Amino acid sequence: MKPHIGVLGCGWLGFPLAKRFISMDFRVSGTTTTKANLDILGNEGIVPYYVELHNEGVQGSLINFLKDIDILIINVPPRRKAMEEDYLNKMTQLYEASKIMHLKKIIFVSSTSVYGEVQGEVTERSVLKPGSDSAKQLVAAEKLFMGDKDMEATIVRFGGLLGPDRHPVTYLAGQHELSNGDDAINLIHIDDCVLLLTSIVTNEWWGKLMNGVYPDHPTKRIYYTKEATKRGLPVPVYTKGYAGKTGKIVKTKTLDALKFKFMNPIDSHS
Repeated sequence: MKPHIGVLGCGWLGFPLAKRFISMDFRVSGTTTTKANLDILGNEGIVPYYVELHNEGVQGSLINFLKDIDILIINVPPRRKAMEEDYLNKMTQLYEASKIMHLKKIIFVSSTSVYGEVQGEVTERSVLKPGSDSAKQLVAAEKLFMGDKDMEATIVRFGGLLGPDRHPVTYLAGQHELSNGDDAINLIHIDDCVLLLTSIVTNEWWGKLMNGVYPDHPTKRIYYTKEATKRGLPVPVYTKGYAGKTGKIVKTKTLDALKFKFMNPIDSHS
């Protein structure tokens, strides 16, 4: 029998992920922080639960959600302007509840922000240099799950997310005096995110640390100028660059070793 999947956080990424598992004949439970969305999840065949993690405690049915699942996918990013302790407290509560329910298999969705604003190539073995509060909390949350020898936790550090209704060029269009035009991009399409997360389950890639970034890294100046032009948007204007400055280039050594194939180029979607 296929394992019962639990997707904590059925939002922009989690909802299509849960639907994809349903289409693959998995049993799927999913959570939302909005009670009005419970029917939307249920109509897709997802067993819906209202769960909100707060600094002071949990609202909703976290234990009921956890008790029937075999694999937990944690897809709850920190808020960028959250208080320093907020996200880690939430993840600690979730970790302790998962321990109580004897969950063994965890996928924790993280971010390449844990590497910080470094220059040159980074891999899964690189030293972490988180600069923001949210990135520091992600590092601590990763360690919480990966450090437990009773769990088989796989950490996925996604780059910037793209999708049909989400592209960073829409925020950059028409801006002037942008200073990072020679930095490389580190992006991934939502369809590849879904493909990667489902592949972890179907291939049983447990206990892994992996970067999820499409292996094409043009400069921001080149990429966003092209994407703005393609969409008929005002092109962003970058200041003159500095020789040798590349920004961070995230490599996917773990996925390369596992022979994972990205299927959605970052420049082929409108």
